[in-house]
Amino acid sequence: MILYPAIDLMNGKAVRLRQGRREDVTVYGEPVEIAARYWAEGAEWLHLVDLEAAFDGATRALPLIRRITEAFSGPVELGGGLRTEADIEARFDCGVSRCIIGTAAFEHPELVEAAARRHPGQIAVGIDAKNGRVALRGWVETAPVSAIALARQMKEKGVSDLIYTDISRDGMLTGPNVPAMREMIAETGMRVIASGGVSSLEDLRQLKKAGCAGAILGKALYEGAFSLSEAIRLTGEEEQEAD
Repeated sequence: MILYPAIDLMNGKAVRLRQGRREDVTVYGEPVEIAARYWAEGAEWLHLVDLEAAFDGATRALPLIRRITEAFSGPVELGGGLRTEADIEARFDCGVSRCIIGTAAFEHPELVEAAARRHPGQIAVGIDAKNGRVALRGWVETAPVSAIALARQMKEKGVSDLIYTDISRDGMLTGPNVPAMREMIAETGMRVIASGGVSSLEDLRQLKKAGCAGAILGKALYEGAFSLSEAIRLTGEEEQEAD
């Protein structure tokens, strides 16, 4: 299971929101410095979210994204506000390795299909769920479709990687929704990266046991619930035991 330390961008800073609420924000520092630190601590991937683009549909962060991808020498995935082919190409031009399509996956599934065809293996879909239903536009709207149904549709469009967030858990340090992750994996067969609520090393053990391909680490790292090196050591030890 790959660990993805997360940096959420807003107003040029690394921040975290509680349950996706724009008004409930905590600032944690300079994102370029944090990205460099995560690389030095052994992260394989970095997870970026452009919150302003997610909320407003436009970004001011492209120069900053480029600086972050340069500071983090490994692959970087990014989501937030990717609603056109031009949006996607702009992020790849900034050094992003994988683009995550969120709201547009529901509203314009043809975009996902075209992007997956043009960039095989470099397009993921981000599905954020509230009570099992798809949440849109920075989590301020809910669609009348289940997260599992949308994931199945995206798999048909050529996408294998899914970032799945339970927004009731995000930024709350209350533990991930492991049953929801297990159900998504069983119902779709996709590579599911779990997001939202990871608060302990035991949470990571449970997500790995559920079959998750990855886990996103946000507030738990910022608040010192555990260190990235501890998490990497844990997953590495478990893989050795499995062998």
